[in-house]
Amino acid sequence: MATEIGIDLGTSKTVIFSSSKVVLELPSMVTVDNETWEPVYYGEKAKQTLGRTPDSLVCVSPIEHGVISDYDIAEMMLKEYMFEAFGSKIVRPRIMATLPAGLTELQHHSLANVVESGGGRNISVIEGPLAIAFGLQLDFSKPHGTLIVDIGAGTTDIAVVSMGGISVCDSFKVASGDFDMQIAKYIRKEFNIEVGPLMAESIKKQIGTVLQRPVEVAMVAKGRNVFTGLPESFEITSSEVYEAIKETAYAICNAIRSVLSKTDPDLVSDIKSDGLYLTGGGSLMKGMSNFISDFCGTKVHLLDDPTHSVVKGAAAALKHPELLKNVNYQLRSIKELIIE
Repeated sequence: MATEIGIDLGTSKTVIFSSSKVVLELPSMVTVDNETWEPVYYGEKAKQTLGRTPDSLVCVSPIEHGVISDYDIAEMMLKEYMFEAFGSKIVRPRIMATLPAGLTELQHHSLANVVESGGGRNISVIEGPLAIAFGLQLDFSKPHGTLIVDIGAGTTDIAVVSMGGISVCDSFKVASGDFDMQIAKYIRKEFNIEVGPLMAESIKKQIGTVLQRPVEVAMVAKGRNVFTGLPESFEITSSEVYEAIKETAYAICNAIRSVLSKTDPDLVSDIKSDGLYLTGGGSLMKGMSNFISDFCGTKVHLLDDPTHSVVKGAAAALKHPELLKNVNYQLRSIKELIIE
């Protein structure tokens, strides 16, 4: 029976971690009836309907830029995912849910409410970078700065962690999802062809790069000609994808520079000595770690399992709640989170 659960309710995917393993990982998408707003498909099935639904259905992403944008849909989605993961064999579990750095108390409260509706009782929320720090097993007793960069689908979270707390942090709405949009925008401009979000994502995953490849690669993609309206196939190269997404990569690097500029010099010297820790699905983009290293002039450590590091860290935080005392986190019931 699951008693300690970590939940990462992300823009792109929802991940549930329990008993030292990922028990569910599905897209944060729901296809609903356009009139009644009743759910029809969840997860992978819903994602495949993106851009392919009839007028009677609409595909909804209830999480935008790491924040709940449609409370009711998010509640139904998480309830369904919790049932898929655990069935009815779940009784008052302790849950640690993650959210981007620097959000308001109201946004913390909104996430906790959704998790409670999904079946949780003893709920706490933790900022993503701090959860990653738990996963890294940092020594929270030392006044030593560690820079964590988490490139998700909707946000890039950047934080300097020291003594179990966040010294400086910011959450930027420039992330790996912007790579997809820039690829689609570039194709429309250069090829006069419109591609859907799934095709843009496929191009990014197959040949996307933020550094020029020594050997050019290409793939055949499909879309709709903007002038004739007819389907059309075209070839796109890795160099063209690089041209499309390089500005977004620079924007992420400038976000890191912005956080460092607000960080105390002694903490920056620690980061210079140790390097920064890179995680999140966006870190898997080819060349990203080298690109950031060249831009920031410091070592970059890519975590072993970047897509799950946040949710694993959240589960680790549940096992060692005493380490949270420096940042005033505590496991508490939903009643204590009610805003008067």
